[in-house]
Order: sequence, then C-alpha cells, then structure tokens
Amino acid sequence: MGLGRFGCHLAGALTRLGHQVLAVDRDPDRVQRWSVSLDRVVQADATEEQALRQLGIGDFTRVVVAIGASVEASVLTVLALTEVGVPQIWARATSRKHAKILASVGAHHVVFPEAETGERVAHLIVSRMLDFMEFGDDFAIAKVPVPPPLVGHRLRDLAVQERYGVMVVGAKPAGERFRYADPDTVLGPGSILVVEGGIAQVQRFAALR
Repeated sequence: MGLGRFGCHLAGALTRLGHQVLAVDRDPDRVQRWSVSLDRVVQADATEEQALRQLGIGDFTRVVVAIGASVEASVLTVLALTEVGVPQIWARATSRKHAKILASVGAHHVVFPEAETGERVAHLIVSRMLDFMEFGDDFAIAKVPVPPPLVGHRLRDLAVQERYGVMVVGAKPAGERFRYADPDTVLGPGSILVVEGGIAQVQRFAALR
C-alpha cells in the first residue's frame, strides 16, 4: 500500500525474490510508472475499506503499509486492513508516536526504514566494517576484512571467541565464495569474515590492527 520510494523498492525486491505482488496507490502517475515492472498495480484509495474489499485484500496473508508522507493516511489504511481481516499487517512508521498509533489500530509489525538505515550507515562510516546489521539485546552481525594481526592463522589457534568475544561464522577467501567457518579455517590475506556478537565486541574486532 503506497508506491513512494520505500514502497516501490520493497515491491521490486519482493518481485525479484519470486513473490507475486499487488501494489496499490491512489496516484495515477505512480500506478502507470510501476505497472510495467510489477505483477499488478491498482489505482485505489487504500484508506477506504470498501475499496480494499473489492480488491480482495482480505485474501492476502501479508500486507505492507508503505505510506510515509501522510500519517493520517497510513493510520487509516491500517485501520481499514484490520476491518477486512488481514492476518499480518506490516506498517512503516516515521516516528515513535506514529508507531504507537499504528500498533494501537492493528499493525502487527512496525518498521522504521529511515532510522534503521541511518543507524547502519553510521556504523559503516566510522569503522572498517563492510556491512552491519544490529539486532535487539545488544547483538550484531557484521562483514569485515580479516584484521591484519590474524592473517595467516587458523581459527583453532586464535581462540577468537574467548579473546575477542565474537564468533566467526563465515569466511570468504579472496576470489572465492563465502563458506561456513570451522576451527581449521585459515584466515588468508584479503579474506572477508562474517562475525557475530555483542555490538561493542564486533566493533573492536573490526578495528584490530
């Protein structure tokens, strides 16, 4: 529901993953623009319960409300989806207050794409990490170049978890594909590692010199 920047990227990604997507927007220009690349794009007012019923939205197991420009429209859309009986409603929020309202009218999952992206980019800017994903309860997974002091050593000999508080779960030797790491994995020059652990521990591991 909503084909702004977040909505169109989400719909495109779901399509590339092999899922059929119905996209709804009340802007005819957006509907026309995306009709060539998405399975089905419909011009309708998603805040209207009757319009959703006519589209058969109640038969969908998951609906994402990607509307960000209008708090009122996003809240009314979630409310209308609740009325037609959608079992899983995901909604984009632009603030904590907005999120509370969405949850109170029936959203099952609320996401903050701008805030989450900003947090992730901040970690990448100030570190050697190549990618970073933070989870709740002080836990993160990161993709990092093998720290220089560890090059040429086997994981078995490094005791990474005991010394640095992180676990190396994957390794990509230069020019090869990622593979699961094991105690005999050798950290060759140019290797990329996937590590998991507490946020501070992951950051310190990535900063080793």
